[in-house]
Amino acid sequence: MENFSSILSIIKNITFRNIIDILIVAYILYKVFMLIRETRAEQLIKGLILILVVTKLSHALGLVTLYWIIKNTITVGVIALVIIFQPELRKALEHLGRSKILTKKIFESEEEIENLVGEIATAAGDLSSTKTGALIIIEQETGLNDIVQSGIKIDAATSSALLENIFVENTPLHDGAAIIRKNRIIAAACVLPLTEQNVSNELGTRHRASIGITENSDAIAVVVSEETGTISLALNGRLTRNYTPERLKNVLIRLLNRNMNADTNMFKKVKTWLTKTKNK
Repeated sequence: MENFSSILSIIKNITFRNIIDILIVAYILYKVFMLIRETRAEQLIKGLILILVVTKLSHALGLVTLYWIIKNTITVGVIALVIIFQPELRKALEHLGRSKILTKKIFESEEEIENLVGEIATAAGDLSSTKTGALIIIEQETGLNDIVQSGIKIDAATSSALLENIFVENTPLHDGAAIIRKNRIIAAACVLPLTEQNVSNELGTRHRASIGITENSDAIAVVVSEETGTISLALNGRLTRNYTPERLKNVLIRLLNRNMNADTNMFKKVKTWLTKTKNK
């Protein structure tokens, strides 16, 4: 009965500020979980929790030697954890940097997006029909200059004809990825990082590279399989397959328009807030 009374007392004393505090912490924990889900970090977190439990148990049971060893190992292990979690920490910081408060406007209009996506979808459809392998990367907020440096600079307006010519077999630009920034192809034959995920044996190097680049950035990757002609799309480290040119076009328009509208809405909100603050 006393425990129930204590719980009621705590609930009565909860303020609006406490609720906001709890919601913020819950949101942070959720985002951390989503970042580490199905990665090496997930298993490392489980191991870390186990070590903490054993540490508490050894202290409670008076196992002095075991407690001393674990306690001193944890002290040194903090540095090791930073090294081990380096890819995940980098991903988390990049994710934070892409928050809508700090975003930049990529496209000027929906018409510009539709024209760009139309050229990409047409090229993907033509390449698919001839089973010509291709890897097209659409840069968004995360800069890909380090990737661009690994390839051949082009800096030409995006067109289906140029994309198809880039990926013609047995040509210097065939292997590697073409990078699109805004509405221009800025480089081709670029080398991408490969994913460390356990993926299907059916997927080749292009597909692994498409997952790898989208794990490390917010880029969108379009892949055409050289073996089957299947069109695939990679985003946020996830690959979806079996797209038709029309479906690919619709999905890309939706993705790019969503980002542009989110940026515009955020800037409008900030501008409104600044105006109200100035008037006060």
